[in-house]
Amino acid sequence: MFVAIIGLDIGGTKCAVVKADSRGHITDVRRFPTRDVESTLERLYDLIRAMRPGHAPLFGISCGGPLDSDRGVILSPPNLPAWDEVPIVRELVNRFGGEAFLMNDANAGALAEWTYGAARGCRNVIFLTHGTGMGAGLIIDGRLYEGTNGMAGEVGHVRMAAHGPVGYEKAGSFEGFTSGGGIAQIARARAAESGGKAAFVKGRIEDITAKDVAEAARAGDAAARAILAGSGHWLGLGLAVLVDILNPEIIVLGNVYRRCKRFMEPAMRASLEREALPQSLSVCRIVPAALGEEIGNYAAVAVALYRKGRLTHG
Repeated sequence: MFVAIIGLDIGGTKCAVVKADSRGHITDVRRFPTRDVESTLERLYDLIRAMRPGHAPLFGISCGGPLDSDRGVILSPPNLPAWDEVPIVRELVNRFGGEAFLMNDANAGALAEWTYGAARGCRNVIFLTHGTGMGAGLIIDGRLYEGTNGMAGEVGHVRMAAHGPVGYEKAGSFEGFTSGGGIAQIARARAAESGGKAAFVKGRIEDITAKDVAEAARAGDAAARAILAGSGHWLGLGLAVLVDILNPEIIVLGNVYRRCKRFMEPAMRASLEREALPQSLSVCRIVPAALGEEIGNYAAVAVALYRKGRLTHG
């Protein structure tokens, strides 16, 4: 038996340390802004000590990739500059004992929504991060599918068109057209064409974010709504491919869709219904993530539970 589950959610702008009981019920959450690698790691270790993890804690770590999950090493994620070959699993075990498991945030998010959120009780699940980037976590026949070397689900890298916004270092990719980062690129281009007169321009054109576009859309701006509808069109095309290949019973979409559903869904549905096999689409629900801003906390705990064989539903 272990004393506690300690979850670590490591992100580019913020981190969290989470304590849960042996059944995965969260009892404590502590957050702080991500800084340089050394000070961030020391802050993580300090918070773990403050939570009194006991002599044999079980650690689950959710972090953006690339990672080497087998070795427990963080490998220079784009949103974590200078996190080069960080052996986070070894460091945790050496300092606190117990066991530790590292997983990319898309797979961890899939486990979280499957365990605590919108996909509870399902056996075939696709979770799309749909945030700044676009990655997928896949639950197939009641098990997480990670691929041969942990790279399954990198749907953001799929090229949708010969030209288009850049995502996952590829122009015209699924991530480029549909992610928050891609939406921001499209909005900046539209703002430049209009001479900076768009409603979503709050300062410099290069500082426009997807959040700015969403706020303008909610305020009734036609240009912002058109950008989100256009992204919804590409989202539907990508989802149709996933529906046809994997035949899921549910697709759970992350924060961009959750916040902008009413502007993206009509175009998404039109593309999806035109492109996907009707038999497959008829058994697939498409829903926003249920865990919202707390998904990282649950994801880290779910990693620990899954690796120890404590997720048995489906």
